[in-house]
Amino acid sequence: MADDDDAAEPEIEQQESDEAGPSRGRSPIRSALGVGLAALVALTGLAGWTGYRVYDEHRNEQRHEAFLEVARQGAVNLTTIDYRKVDEDVARILDSASGTFHDDFQNRAKPFVDVVKQARSTSEGTVIDAGMESETADSAQVLVAVKVKTTVADGTPADPRSWRMRVAVQKTGADEYKVSNVTFVP
Repeated sequence: MADDDDAAEPEIEQQESDEAGPSRGRSPIRSALGVGLAALVALTGLAGWTGYRVYDEHRNEQRHEAFLEVARQGAVNLTTIDYRKVDEDVARILDSASGTFHDDFQNRAKPFVDVVKQARSTSEGTVIDAGMESETADSAQVLVAVKVKTTVADGTPADPRSWRMRVAVQKTGADEYKVSNVTFVP
């Protein structure tokens, strides 16, 4: 009888292992789900990275355009002066300036105003072209070509003059840019 019990045990073990189901190896469905999940994670990461790059490029383009616009406007401000409202013109220049350029112009404003009023001159600057020379996250050097029409006291217009300026622009706040230096380029 002991032999009968021993012989019955392997059958019971065999039945238990057959009832446990298929082997613990990967089924095709689980493998497909794993691959699909990995692909989904990869695509989500790629979409996030692409979205960030588009956002970053858009932000850089906006900053680039802001630097150019401030340089253009700064050149117009400097070359458009009317003796009848020269104080307003000087205030406009100072409002758009920063740093040492602001301080230097402010120190020279009174003699400048006196000369403009005495000559009874008007000038009107028009930007012909502007291009970025160099740019960082918070500053830029912009070359600006300007044509200036000037009229003096007797009303006789002088021949238009063409000037080239190197305008330094500094980011001074979250969305604020100001002219920080101007040099004339021969």
